[in-house]
Amino acid sequence: MGGVAVLGLGRFGKALALELEHDGVEVLGIDHDAKRVQDLAGRLTHVVQADTTDVEALRQLSVGEFRRAVIGIGSDIEASVLTAFVLRSLGVRTIWAKATTESQGKILEQVGVHHVVRPEFDMGRRVAHLVRGRMMDYIEFDDGYAIVKTTPPESILGKTLGEAGVRSRWGVTIVGVKNRGQDFTYAVPETVVEAGDVVIVSGDRAKVERFSNEE
Repeated sequence: MGGVAVLGLGRFGKALALELEHDGVEVLGIDHDAKRVQDLAGRLTHVVQADTTDVEALRQLSVGEFRRAVIGIGSDIEASVLTAFVLRSLGVRTIWAKATTESQGKILEQVGVHHVVRPEFDMGRRVAHLVRGRMMDYIEFDDGYAIVKTTPPESILGKTLGEAGVRSRWGVTIVGVKNRGQDFTYAVPETVVEAGDVVIVSGDRAKVERFSNEE
């Protein structure tokens, strides 16, 4: 099934489920709390009150037919881990889970969760990056690779990217440039960066940060 099962409809699960639904994804929302289920009735494709740690209950709801599932249970570690076991036993291909601590995340990974997210921690790190430099947006991947949206340093203004030597000087790649009032365009060595432009830069996290903090 091409939809997503979201198990646990607290703040994280609810926001995720509604965003998926807004993007046209079929969502099955499940929570043991009747009030949460009632709040989302009519707003999700399907929303059901059930115990996410009950394998028979989830089997009856055909959760195993979903290729992707998200466990939004962060505060109850036991329920989170048991739910992960149930999803694995039902054959769900890809499981995402929210964790509130690093140790909880490690346990979830050990029981077969493919992707662990720590929303508060990840957002805190992301905002810290944005606050301390010229970055306007920041995405970091697990292997230390990052992509940022930032304004260019003054030292490369009025020059082509080839002349500025961005790759040799900072070890990063400018992949896109947005001139004022225009859309982003793919960057080539002949692209000239001007004051007021916005650039998309990719590379090693530390190098990208250094580029973005360059005056």
